[in-house]
Amino acid sequence: MALSRDLFKPLQKREFQVELVRPSTTYWQDAWRRLKKNPVAMGSLVLIILILLLAIFGPIFSPYTYSEQDFARKNQGPSADHWFGTDGLGRDLFTRVLHGARISLSIGFVAAVVALLGVLYGGISGFAGGWVDTLMMRFVDIMYSIPFLLWVILMMVYLKEIMPENTGLIAMYIALGLVYWLPMARIVRGQILSLKEQEFILAAHTIGASRTRILLRHLIPNCMGPVIVTATLAIPEAIFTEAFLSFIGLGVSAPRASWGTLASDALVSLKSYPHLLFFPAAAICITLLAFNFLGDGLRDALDPKMRK
Repeated sequence: MALSRDLFKPLQKREFQVELVRPSTTYWQDAWRRLKKNPVAMGSLVLIILILLLAIFGPIFSPYTYSEQDFARKNQGPSADHWFGTDGLGRDLFTRVLHGARISLSIGFVAAVVALLGVLYGGISGFAGGWVDTLMMRFVDIMYSIPFLLWVILMMVYLKEIMPENTGLIAMYIALGLVYWLPMARIVRGQILSLKEQEFILAAHTIGASRTRILLRHLIPNCMGPVIVTATLAIPEAIFTEAFLSFIGLGVSAPRASWGTLASDALVSLKSYPHLLFFPAAAICITLLAFNFLGDGLRDALDPKMRK
């Protein structure tokens, strides 16, 4: 069969379309853009900022102090003069909750900062591999063999013996600092072990990137999702740990009070004066929910796989 020119049709001339390209953004700018699109995370962030501002400035402008006693007004319910009522010694509960927020939140943030130290430890262990990884992780395994709470209790007892003049807060910081980096180190090590075999790490090696640059610029940023979630969960865990230690008498010393101390003191008169437990417990629950929702939003925003 002979080929005819009629069997062929010329291609239609296509008009070039101008494609709009979104301006280049950095990793953190893109993460902030995605975080702003999450209303729950942004609402939680605003709530956390509000709680922090109340904790910092609330006791300053309060007409009462956290230790001021008025036996004529003890165990009163919420009123215009005392928004959260008063405790068994006539102290304003609202002021004590705000003051307790300083202590509880500071303990939570110290635990989160200490947990971040495990990022570098786990990153070095996973990236180095070999005998370095074995040695570093065996130390973590030894620390893990003793329950965290037992570690903290033993350290609190020991530190209160050698530092009897402190109010318990410094001892709490040190005790939490010794153990709260361990989960982060194991999580980051696992992430690094899986990521360092990926093609983009091979490409970084090929173009001559240093091991330090690969670890800090390529591997650790790709671990930020689990890191943020773990650090966020360390805050409520530390607050609950402090509450338990206060319950057994190893927490912050009187007259200072954390949320855990206030909740512990309220258990004695729970049936007669339930408001003494309600307000500290509500503060704990609201704060923990806010940090968890924010952590979930940050996990999604900082995940490089979701970047467009």
